[in-house]
Amino acid sequence: MPTPLTVSIPHQLGRAEARRRIETGFAKMIHVLPGAGPCSERWDGDRLVFSVAAMAQTVAGVIDVGDVAVTMEIQLPGVLGLIASGLKGRLQKAGQLLLTKK
Repeated sequence: MPTPLTVSIPHQLGRAEARRRIETGFAKMIHVLPGAGPCSERWDGDRLVFSVAAMAQTVAGVIDVGDVAVTMEIQLPGVLGLIASGLKGRLQKAGQLLLTKK
């Protein structure tokens, strides 16, 4: 059974700018997953639905872009679920770097 992981990243960019940054920086952010490989992604409104191959497993998730926060929900299969707490911190940091107002 996959382990759910939720990361919420507050921002002060507004929805449109936060979405633009997610669109352009998603690949960098997702590479915090160990062994991250091919990725598929599609936008449904302000929700990015994605799946990425990592350590010979498929990680599925969504990123919801809101006015004051971006929320990422990921399902970590197998061994990736065992390292969920470490991944949460890395994803949080990568997201904060992406969404820091410049």
